[in-house]
Amino acid sequence: MNEGAVRDGGSFKEVEVIHPSAHGSPLAESGWLSPERLGAARDSVPMVYVDAVPVRVNPVGEVVEVGLLLRMLPDGSMSRAVVSGRVLFGERVRDALLRHLAKDLGPDAEPLLPVSVVPFTVVEYFPDHEITGFHDPRQHAVSLAYVVPVDGPCSPSQDALDLAWVTPEEAISVALGGEMTGGQGRLVRMALAFGAALP
Repeated sequence: MNEGAVRDGGSFKEVEVIHPSAHGSPLAESGWLSPERLGAARDSVPMVYVDAVPVRVNPVGEVVEVGLLLRMLPDGSMSRAVVSGRVLFGERVRDALLRHLAKDLGPDAEPLLPVSVVPFTVVEYFPDHEITGFHDPRQHAVSLAYVVPVDGPCSPSQDALDLAWVTPEEAISVALGGEMTGGQGRLVRMALAFGAALP
């Protein structure tokens, strides 16, 4: 993705301001950077991300399933992952969550965002996996992490190859944990603990 802004000498250069659309959502496309400017930003400042662990809940709000995407990584390997993506320049966190959930789970997913956008944890990704255990070889990223119940039908889209709904027990199993990289398995475990669903 090519979103963000580069601050230079106290002022923003060549950044388009995102204006609210008619229905109040920012126009995400105008917050994107070229690949060159994104690379320069990644080399200079942490990127801001959102992580969303999609879940299905029963009528009393208990987590019964966790949604895990299957993605192809830049090195050609496959990995299970949660919904994740960058917050655009000028974009509200709530809008970034909705955009990435729709992009990865499809437009009919019907995510139920919380009233407050306070995350259950903040995840710090580093190129060096030994710093926090959360790893992104491209950049230093700070991600606000959420557990998001989903009511509608989901279908993987964009760069996701598959979406599997698994039980909390399966989500933290050794077998499935081996399919998750970059600390994603640990993040899922933290999300389940937050939702009182850790087996």
